[in-house]
Amino acid sequence: MAEFVIKMADERGRTMEQVERGYSPAEVQERFTQQGYLVYSVKPQGILTGGQVNFGKKRIKLEQFVIFNQQFLTLLKAGLPVLTSLDLLIKRQPNLYLRSLLDNVRDRVKSGELLSQAFDAQAAFPKVYTTTLEAGEKSGNMEEVLSRYIAFQRLEMSFRKKLTASLVYPVLLIGMVIVMLIFLVTYVVPEFAKLFDNMGAKLPMPTIIMMAIGTAARDYFIWIALGTVTFVVLMWRWAGTEKGAAFIDRVLLGTPLIGQILLKYQVANFSRMMSTLLAGGLPLVAALETAGPAMTSARIRKGVESAVGGVRGGQPLSKCIEDEKVFPQLAVEMMEVGESTGALPGMLTSVAEFYEEDVQTALSAALSLIEPIILIVMAVVVGGVLISLYMPIFSLGSGLSQH
Repeated sequence: MAEFVIKMADERGRTMEQVERGYSPAEVQERFTQQGYLVYSVKPQGILTGGQVNFGKKRIKLEQFVIFNQQFLTLLKAGLPVLTSLDLLIKRQPNLYLRSLLDNVRDRVKSGELLSQAFDAQAAFPKVYTTTLEAGEKSGNMEEVLSRYIAFQRLEMSFRKKLTASLVYPVLLIGMVIVMLIFLVTYVVPEFAKLFDNMGAKLPMPTIIMMAIGTAARDYFIWIALGTVTFVVLMWRWAGTEKGAAFIDRVLLGTPLIGQILLKYQVANFSRMMSTLLAGGLPLVAALETAGPAMTSARIRKGVESAVGGVRGGQPLSKCIEDEKVFPQLAVEMMEVGESTGALPGMLTSVAEFYEEDVQTALSAALSLIEPIILIVMAVVVGGVLISLYMPIFSLGSGLSQH
């Protein structure tokens, strides 16, 4: 169980704030609401709370969640009841946080709640998952629906690993450049500054500028580091607001090359989710209402939310998506074909596969350009620093040779 800071008011209107233990914010809020309190907010207790920055909040790893669902499906196929399956999995669950959530799920199911409602109350599981469970409960085919969701999870995990592996080398390269520059500016340059002061040599302008930068970086390193950390934290929190997320999303999607890769990745993710939900028996509107909010891109999320109204009014999905001018035209045309042939889930799977492969190809091409650019920039910057440091030494050497 985790600790949460809850702000609430009693029946007399008195406001209070206290720390309570619980399984999730939703569980704590529901508990005090049932006791007659008006709950204003429930935030996990940590160094920072609010926005998207919260070091006290834990997340469920995708790999662990896949393993749990695979074991859960195996037990259900073996004919075990849901409660018995949960009891067995809780005993063998090595992750304490996930075990605490599953404990609460089991207790809720015992008290008469549906499995989907019990998972949804934790506010820690993907909405796609709880909606999938709900579709399985309504259709009476939980095993098949859960199998589709596990397949979706495995594909998502595989795709993420491929993307991560592609980005490892550039990230390490950029990290090495930053560390090298910090070492040069905060240590090497100030040492050269001491040497030149003792020599009393006349310094060229590039060297004077570099000496000033190095000395300031050494003397105010702590303040510069604190300022940088503060700026990053504030930007992170601002990015968690609606305006901040929309601005950053607009900038990223408008960036040449990178914007197209991000857009295609979101389209692939959306198509994969929609295919899984529709194949599980969920109606189109409900599937859109689940997949839309799961998108990390604010532009695509708003586009899907706007399209929901048109679909609810009887318009085709492809027409509503096209009107929002968010998705690539090829994706819209493939959706239109899927709707006209009555095979929308299968066509959405094809859209996801096409754009996942396209993202891999585009990312490989982008990295093949970015890596040499990083090396060139590193060579120019480091070379410029070293040349500015050795210019006075070269001048002194030429002066001595003339004498």
